[in-house]
Amino acid sequence: MKPKITVIGIGPGNAADMTAAAIDALRQAEIVVGYKYYIPFIAPLLRLDATIIQNGMKQEQTRIEKAFEIAESGRNVCIISSGDSGIYGMAPLVYEMLRARGSDLEIEVIPGISAFQKAASLLGAPIGHDFCVISLSDLMTPWSLIERRIQAAVDADFITAVYNPKSTGRYWELYRLKELFLSGRNPETPVGFVRQAGRDEQKVTLTTLREFNPEDVDMFTVVIIGNSQSYLWENHFTTPRGYYRPSNVRSSSPGQSIMIESFRTIEREMAHPEISLDLKWPMLHAIHTTADFDMENVVKTDAGAV
Repeated sequence: MKPKITVIGIGPGNAADMTAAAIDALRQAEIVVGYKYYIPFIAPLLRLDATIIQNGMKQEQTRIEKAFEIAESGRNVCIISSGDSGIYGMAPLVYEMLRARGSDLEIEVIPGISAFQKAASLLGAPIGHDFCVISLSDLMTPWSLIERRIQAAVDADFITAVYNPKSTGRYWELYRLKELFLSGRNPETPVGFVRQAGRDEQKVTLTTLREFNPEDVDMFTVVIIGNSQSYLWENHFTTPRGYYRPSNVRSSSPGQSIMIESFRTIEREMAHPEISLDLKWPMLHAIHTTADFDMENVVKTDAGAV
């Protein structure tokens, strides 16, 4: 068998929030590589004879290189990553290095609970519909691109989780994010933030976009901003998915339902249903309007016109 690197998402910092797969992998690990701040969280799970290799912040590449050196010498190694290893974690860097080195090592990624998921569970159910996660750290991404992503989240009415909202070297970015959200969202939109989610220092705060104070946030905080449907009720932050509706509210009009079913029927009867959506969408409308399937031979569109 080829040596293996296992990338383990250890959750937000509490053993109770680790997956069974992550715990099992840690208990079997012979060599563990990780950021020194996270080692104490997983140390009680490790074998007494496990080798621990740790270093400090901003030394991620050095950690991964060491793990590759160990694995390429013929030994299995585990790399730990807080939260989920694929979300602002170590897994992407591992795969990048695998490609750069031309290595044929086996890679296994064990997912974990991300900090924004833990924070959401403590706030209530804020991420009940479409959402995005944005990091405000501009170490790897220029601020101009981060700001465009923030504006896109505002415009698309996404529930938005914010990672890396602040640091000793960054203070104004979170103020700018609030300004952008206030430009396109109701000031009473719920906002929740959790500091040290899942750890002993955990602190949960509920507020509104208007009252949200960036000074109450630090680098260990996850911020979640609701969408236009989110609400606060009895100290809970909820974004409805849409399943529950009053019995007198229809989910769609009868006419709309009939049209949708007509389109499905037309698509089944078309001679060439495999055509591109660029052409299929106006084709369905044309056939629906005329009841004439010869429209398949008549309707033409330029690429990208629809």
